[in-house]
Amino acid sequence: MDPADELRGVWGFPAITLMHNESIEAGIKRAGKQKLGVEVEIIRKIGDRTEIRNGNSIHLTDYEVKIVKGNPHVPQSDTTVSQYIDYRYTNDPTMLFDAAKRGSLCTQIFLKSVGVPWS
Repeated sequence: MDPADELRGVWGFPAITLMHNESIEAGIKRAGKQKLGVEVEIIRKIGDRTEIRNGNSIHLTDYEVKIVKGNPHVPQSDTTVSQYIDYRYTNDPTMLFDAAKRGSLCTQIFLKSVGVPWS
């Protein structure tokens, strides 16, 4: 784990940066495989947000997906991308409050989509 990462140690969602000419669908499928070792299909777009950080514009879009093959397990063997050390399923969105407060756009988008105020 990168000690300088402001989101280190908080719960969040698997995220990736799209590769040059990579479609959103291909990127989402790659995230499922690289981050959780599963195959996924897209259910729907949840929302998106753009923000300026450190002088750079970042844009993040959340998608709901369904696991269609495999069981999630972490970490994966691909050391070229950030990996997770733990995962869990929950119906408790408050588990994401710390990440949202520390600046995680994906958790902020999700919490807004389910109508849960976090700030």
